[in-house]
Amino acid sequence: MLVIPAVDLLGGKAVRLAEGDRERVTVYSEQPWELTAEFVRAGAQRIHVVDLDGAFGEARQVELIRRMLDAAREVASLRDTPVEFEVGGGVRDVGAIEALIEAGVEKIVVGTLAVREPKAVEAACKRHPGKLVVAIDARDGMVAVDGWRELSSISAAELGREAATWGAGGLLYTDVARDGLQVGPAVESTAALQTQIDQHCEAENIESVDVIASGGVGTLADLDALASVGIRAVVLGRALYERNFTLEEALSRC
Repeated sequence: MLVIPAVDLLGGKAVRLAEGDRERVTVYSEQPWELTAEFVRAGAQRIHVVDLDGAFGEARQVELIRRMLDAAREVASLRDTPVEFEVGGGVRDVGAIEALIEAGVEKIVVGTLAVREPKAVEAACKRHPGKLVVAIDARDGMVAVDGWRELSSISAAELGREAATWGAGGLLYTDVARDGLQVGPAVESTAALQTQIDQHCEAENIESVDVIASGGVGTLADLDALASVGIRAVVLGRALYERNFTLEEALSRC
């Protein structure tokens, strides 16, 4: 199981929010590029970055992300190990996708755009094979958009099947009621979504897409639970920052 540490950016700082609420914020670093470098030193192969300013409709932090990329790649070159960035937050038009690709980001996460302009995201998936990750932020099985503030009329399973057909490079599944609370991951619903995607892809004779678990992980036992049902990747946030366990411990476990 691929372990992906997360860095959420707000006002130039690395933070975590509880349930996506910007009023419930904890600041963990005022130098997120150094935090990124630390994760690579610990062995991270991919880093998940969320531009919360962009997600809330404010100025996006592309230059800060460039600096984080540079810091991560400098460490990776010394270790002779690759590292890739997976960046989302406020990617609400094709121009934002292209700007991140130009900045050197390997995977771009789209959520609201995939719901509201599916044809544009489908075209982007075909134009940039394997580079787009579709975020499925779910509340009670339905996809939430606009920074989780609004429920759409599309189910998590439906969006996942569509994204797989488009050729998405991954599905980032978050149970928003659990995010940032360390109450345990949504093991059953994440596994069920992966099963549905695998079955859909087999029926369509296309390559399957990995569902990336996100939200709620608080202990190493939570990682074991996800791995036991065949989850292939997981994003870790607050549990690392609160030092429930180290990234090294998580990597060795998975």
